[in-house]
Amino acid sequence: MLVDTHTHVNFQAFSKDADDVIKRALESGVWMINAGTKFETSRAAVELAENYSDGVYAAVALHPIHLFEHHVDLQEEGASFNSSEEEFDPGAYADLVAKSTKVVSIGEFGLDYFRLPAGADETAIKEHQKRVMIAHIELAKQVGKPLMIHCRPSEGTMDAYEDVLRILDDNYLVSPPARGGEKAGVGGDGFEIHCFTGNTAIAQEFVKRGGYIALNGIITFDKTGRSDEVVKSVPLESTILETDAPYLAPLPHRGKRNEPVFVKFVAEKLAEMKGVALSEVEEVTTANARKLFRI
Repeated sequence: MLVDTHTHVNFQAFSKDADDVIKRALESGVWMINAGTKFETSRAAVELAENYSDGVYAAVALHPIHLFEHHVDLQEEGASFNSSEEEFDPGAYADLVAKSTKVVSIGEFGLDYFRLPAGADETAIKEHQKRVMIAHIELAKQVGKPLMIHCRPSEGTMDAYEDVLRILDDNYLVSPPARGGEKAGVGGDGFEIHCFTGNTAIAQEFVKRGGYIALNGIITFDKTGRSDEVVKSVPLESTILETDAPYLAPLPHRGKRNEPVFVKFVAEKLAEMKGVALSEVEEVTTANARKLFRI
């Protein structure tokens, strides 16, 4: 059994065959959490989860790229779309949580300094993203759900990761990590860093704070060497798996639409990189996901 802790079968890319995609995953022993990125897709994630008795769950939140109206170009995935501005309404998202036991996380929300509206005041945008991130954290504490954090820094930096760490320290952790390496007192119900692309030092800072590092298809095709370094430095006990489908399809399906069943290729690559048995990766990452999201 594997858990795809972050996917988007609730997106338009699966509008014609969502049930087939989900059935294929479940029959292969893959459970999933469909993450919302605005109210519409959050509600769709909940509705999908309610159609299944087990194995399909939802996360609800407002992604930072939807805080502003702009054109989003996913060059690495050959896709683009126009994002309309949406105001974060904590009450509306709390209602989604209250209406369904299948909502297991507040996510995905966070900071995105890589895709900012052209010509806008970058400082003002970043400050707005930070305020909305803190509002999501407060919502998560209110409803008793773990955090599913999106973070993408500006090119060539770790700036957004550094800001996320500061926000967690100030608004979520019971106590900061000690210099001796002991983990911090984790606040709320725990957290994970979705689609981690940071460096080893940043990864270790999240691990010290009791967080989970989410790895996906990037580790199968990353030629920078960074993924290999992160994988070898982060304990399996602090790792969970995801696809981020329909994006970031792993090898050997690179260039195709990703889907939850492909998480098995992420697991296989992780086992190879860490030099452990696939069965160990499956057992530990699944246990981590079930513990964090209480599924």
